[in-house]
This record gives sequence, C-alpha cells and structure tokens, in this order.
Amino acid sequence: MDYEKELSQLKENLEKAKSLKYRAEARLEQLKQQEDEIIKELNSLGVKPEDLDQEIMKLSYEIEKLFKDANELLPKDLLEK
Repeated sequence: MDYEKELSQLKENLEKAKSLKYRAEARLEQLKQQEDEIIKELNSLGVKPEDLDQEIMKLSYEIEKLFKDANELLPKDLLEK
C-alpha cells in the first residue's frame, strides 16, 4: 500500500468536503436572508406566515369569482357569433 498516495487522497477529499461545507453554509445564510425578506413582505401585506395557505385559497376563490362575474356581464350575443 502506498501510504503517501493514500494520505494525499485523504487530504484532497478533506479539502473537497471543506469546500462543500462552506458553500452549503453560504447557501443556508442566503436562504435565511430570503426567508426574512419574504416574512417582512408578508407582514407588510398583513398576512402571517402561518396563515399563508388560507390566504392563497381565499385569493384563488376571489379570482375565480371575478372571472365568473366578468363572464356573466358579457353580452350573450357576442359569444354566439
């Protein structure tokens, strides 16, 4: 067994692992900042993060209702041509 080669390979793998760790930490920090920005934006809109699913459902319902109302207001004779 070539101990020098084995040691060199271990050092190389350790450097790769360190590099991956630093990149993962930087990405985690970036994602945390993004999360903070999204939470601030939600707060400015008056929506709590835990109520987000409910708010999305409410807005989807409102959009569907507005489309339905708009279609009902269109003259029927225009649609038949």
